[in-house]
Amino acid sequence: MDDVQKRIDELVKGNRVVLFMKGTADFPMCGFSGRAIQVLSACGVDKPTTVNVLEDEAIRQGIKQYANWPTIPQLYVKGEFVGGSDIMTEMYQSGELQQLLTA
Repeated sequence: MDDVQKRIDELVKGNRVVLFMKGTADFPMCGFSGRAIQVLSACGVDKPTTVNVLEDEAIRQGIKQYANWPTIPQLYVKGEFVGGSDIMTEMYQSGELQQLLTA
């Protein structure tokens, strides 16, 4: 595991809820990242750990390899990959995301 993958792994496993996104929770830099923050907020997650991939190209590329998922944002809960904003929205609408976040 190279340094970037190790940094990502430590972030994912060291925080309960981690969102790799474009921008920040207060200032998302794309609509999908903004939607992901809104979904987390609707689930009662006010302060998720966020990683702005626009600040670190190595993380931006490395996160795609880490989960074998080509797009950003990416949500991790309790060390497990959940998905991007579309999957988050579907899980929220079904109630599954709320259950995952409160379990």
